[in-house]
Amino acid sequence: MYKEMIISIILVILIFVGDFITQKYTDNSISSFNEELQNLKNTLIERNQEKANEEIENAEKKWTDIQNVMSYYIEHNELEKVETNLAEAKSLTKSGDFVFAISAIDKTDSVLEHINEKYTFSLENIF
Repeated sequence: MYKEMIISIILVILIFVGDFITQKYTDNSISSFNEELQNLKNTLIERNQEKANEEIENAEKKWTDIQNVMSYYIEHNELEKVETNLAEAKSLTKSGDFVFAISAIDKTDSVLEHINEKYTFSLENIF
């Protein structure tokens, strides 16, 4: 009985520590990626095509790195929404349609915010 209780306590502690680590990574990754998106958005507002193409390539590379880690513990459907919106923004940027590209970036930002809220540890998410 004593041995089972210790194992159960260790498992609960591991679950909470794992959740803390993944939540911290999610928060940091999403906030840094949002900064990247805001820089891209500002470049699109300035209508600088060359710089916008370069920044969106960097954003895509950064998202690929983030997605590779987050795919271990977040639904792939949620991550694909970000990738789809980012691809839409890229194609609109390359075609020179900056207004719709900014809209796609805003959609990407809202999906990232939803992901962050959905996987935050809270009583609302437990029940």
